[in-house]
Amino acid sequence: MGFPGTWMTESESMVYRVVPKCACSTIGQIMYYSDHGVFYDGDIHDARQGLHKWARDDSQPIIRANVKTHASYAFTCVRNPYSRVLSSFFDKICGIQRNGKRYRGNLVPLLVQKYGIEVGGDDGKDDFDQIRSFRRFLLFVRDTIRWRRPMEPDIHWSAISGHVSTFIVNGGRYDKIFWTEQFDDGMQAVLDHVQTPHAVDLANIPRFNESEGHGPKRLHPVEDYFDDLSMHLVYEIYKRDFELFKYDFETPANKMPIGEIDLDEVHAKLGD
Repeated sequence: MGFPGTWMTESESMVYRVVPKCACSTIGQIMYYSDHGVFYDGDIHDARQGLHKWARDDSQPIIRANVKTHASYAFTCVRNPYSRVLSSFFDKICGIQRNGKRYRGNLVPLLVQKYGIEVGGDDGKDDFDQIRSFRRFLLFVRDTIRWRRPMEPDIHWSAISGHVSTFIVNGGRYDKIFWTEQFDDGMQAVLDHVQTPHAVDLANIPRFNESEGHGPKRLHPVEDYFDDLSMHLVYEIYKRDFELFKYDFETPANKMPIGEIDLDEVHAKLGD
């Protein structure tokens, strides 16, 4: 299977397992800058050179050789499941994508028809009941993950632990897993452990939120979107994420972690 979703600097200073909706655009740009002294001009997900990616056939043997021998510092970044699935809804379901179209073509019409979801009209700018539509979206997410219908789960709302695990199962080992909510501290810890061709001053690095502005503005605090049933669904879908990455399931309003990530525990439980 290899190492899907894995990026590595060309200098092989660091290896990163991408987790969608977890600051991956900013991390990718930092990696690119650390090698080249400039940022990639555009969305880093579109870069076909300057950064090794498992999706590039020519990068695969280089990444495989590095990860199998743990030759470089390897890390990933995680996010609170409540805010992540909410962000996926506004970006991917309600938003118009970079190509000017809806995400995955017929996905949104399917959700409108089968789940009664509203998305703010053709351009995503009309008023709609965000809370009601999001809760219906959660039912769809649960259906894709539990029964794989009406489609396979999408990478943007499938569990973080699923993304993180492929790296471990196929022979990789993480040196660091940090939280999006404490990004500067976590990313600095990575940079402190590696040597890069160009120094990175985190204080002066912009945040590359490529999904920002795609969809309607969230009108309510995170906790308002989750009633008892929604919380039950979220726990059913993301139980392992809450437990392994130490997030607070009981309090959707609290996006911050409530404990320290135990790397040995993560490797043991996700390495089966």
